Amino acid sequence: MTATTDGSTGARPPRAAAASETDSENPAAAGVYEAAEGAVRRATDFLLAKQDAQGWWKGDLETNVTMDAEDLLLRQFLGIRDEETTRAAALFIRGEQREDGTWGTFYGAPGELSTTIEAYVALRLAGDAPDAPHMARASAWIREQGGIAGARVFTRIWLALFGWWKWEDLPELPPELIYFPKWVPLNIYDFGCWARQTIVPLTIVSAKRPVRPAPFPLDELHTDPADPNPLKPLAPAASWDGAFQRLDKALHQLRKVAPRRLRRAAMNTAARWIIERQENDGCWGGIQPPAVYSIIALHLLGYDLQHPVMREGLASLDRFAVRREDGARMIEACQSPVWDTCLATIALADAGVPADHPQLVRAADWMLGEEIVRPGDWAVKRPQLPPGGWAFEFHNDNYPDIDDTAEVVLALRRVRHHDPERLEKAIGRGVRWNLGMQSRNGAWGAFDVDNTSPFPNRLPFCDFGEVIDPPSADVTAHVVEMLAVEGLAHDPRTRRGIRWLLAEQEPDGSWFGRWGVNYIYGTGSVVPALVAAGMPGSHPAIRRAVTWLESVQNDDGGWGEDLRSYRYVKEWSGKGASTASQTGWALMALLAAGERDSKAVERGVEWLAATQLADGSWDEPYFTGTGFPWDFSINYHLYRQVFPLTALGRYVHGEPFTETVVRVVVEDTAAVEAKGS
Repeated sequence: MTATTDGSTGARPPRAAAASETDSENPAAAGVYEAAEGAVRRATDFLLAKQDAQGWWKGDLETNVTMDAEDLLLRQFLGIRDEETTRAAALFIRGEQREDGTWGTFYGAPGELSTTIEAYVALRLAGDAPDAPHMARASAWIREQGGIAGARVFTRIWLALFGWWKWEDLPELPPELIYFPKWVPLNIYDFGCWARQTIVPLTIVSAKRPVRPAPFPLDELHTDPADPNPLKPLAPAASWDGAFQRLDKALHQLRKVAPRRLRRAAMNTAARWIIERQENDGCWGGIQPPAVYSIIALHLLGYDLQHPVMREGLASLDRFAVRREDGARMIEACQSPVWDTCLATIALADAGVPADHPQLVRAADWMLGEEIVRPGDWAVKRPQLPPGGWAFEFHNDNYPDIDDTAEVVLALRRVRHHDPERLEKAIGRGVRWNLGMQSRNGAWGAFDVDNTSPFPNRLPFCDFGEVIDPPSADVTAHVVEMLAVEGLAHDPRTRRGIRWLLAEQEPDGSWFGRWGVNYIYGTGSVVPALVAAGMPGSHPAIRRAVTWLESVQNDDGGWGEDLRSYRYVKEWSGKGASTASQTGWALMALLAAGERDSKAVERGVEWLAATQLADGSWDEPYFTGTGFPWDFSINYHLYRQVFPLTALGRYVHGEPFTETVVRVVVEDTAAVEAKGS
């Protein structure tokens, strides 16, 4: 059990409005404050109305059309593609095509080759003729970019399933990988959890090399149909790329002599690994890609579509479909109810909703019910650490994540719950688990400890997105903020995290954002955490962050950052069209730094109030979430609501109540961490 310094359970007391004493003397400032108050009321009403009866919030999670294209290709491969699903998916895919015939990976993105190829093939499945104007524009652009031969490995795997690409011209991924012990480089636990869940089933697919009859040729997507698989020159042997390319060639030769009994046993072991990790709802890890590849892998091993594992897996994929008003069908890559619910709870509490409001209590009840109390893959490196924490999705007990756990704790601390003992125990387990998941450099990754091997990213197979999970500033900041609120600001483990954050500050004063776009997200996460941990707003690191945020504020008063900042840092860092979510992040940092009465904050608040829609929401077509920096981007539809409301609530009511908790340490988590390492 824990108790606050005043003996209560940690719920926030009511706060007085934080209007500046000068507001009454400054009509302009008073006008801004009144506009913010009105915006808070409207946004609060809007968000409360969006809560599910069970207590959770979930906004759509929009990515790109590869999710929809691969869903159709899966159904074609399994022989279950139906006309209605195909029509609805094609309607969505066509609607995302741009005038030049391409598809991108985020709003306003340049055309992306692999995405355009997959979208084109999906529309061919839907019956769109290759000489139709929109299809001809797409195929011409694809050829100009190098054709199918220039696509990423994952796209060519999908095409190989139908004979549109040769399996022997793909990187080898042997199923014997499943036998590598954890101390051997390139064992499956060297990969981030999302990559691990995808790679294990793909080892089976790679070993089986299935080919289904192609429903049509794709000659129009090759620069030279007579030689569709041109050989690329190898990198120098002395380079890492050259070494791994030659390793891949050796694995191709090994395939010819690998003992069949060993290979069959490896595939069966991989299948058991996959089945053991199927969630209660039938999915894998709560995300779509591992589910798709797991279904294909098990099907190749003889599991028929009526087998319970397959039946539930296919049913889970249908739950990723979002039906739009025009009849289009969009596939979510994953779903974010825990993340959305904790962020919504924080936003509403900081906007002045009472701590015992029935909807906040209902949200807390739901979050408490989602606590994970059994070990997952993280226990491979922390076998002595007791379980605890929360995942991102509805069902994902194998992979709780550190970021969600920190934010859920911060959310639960804002609620006056009717069962304080239950709440305290859950928070205590979450804090203990997060502390035990600290990496050796003092920071935190999203899912695993010390997931920093340099080798997985070098594999020819891994040419798309991040495949490891190193610590990041945004996750570390959220953990530090949570620990500070829990009364552990001076704990040596918290101080190590703070030192790591200070060392990671960019020369311009910003911080890199791994899971949100990008330097605005990183900075908006770190500054409130440092202040919560006791760092004064006058500290040089915070002053540099404030100066940077002021320097990148847009002329309209808002903040925005384009995803191109991940690729072109100097040109795009902190630059982009103003968005509600990114303006919220910037204001959260400035307010934490003590800049409430600054012109930058006033202009940011004015922009949010002026751009709010009549129903209390904000419009935000831009993608401000990150799956893989640059490669896979996310538009969280609830971000446009929770972060502006959080920022405006803190402007109106002051910084969140952070009276620290006096913790009675029941278990020595430092000793547990030492045992696990």
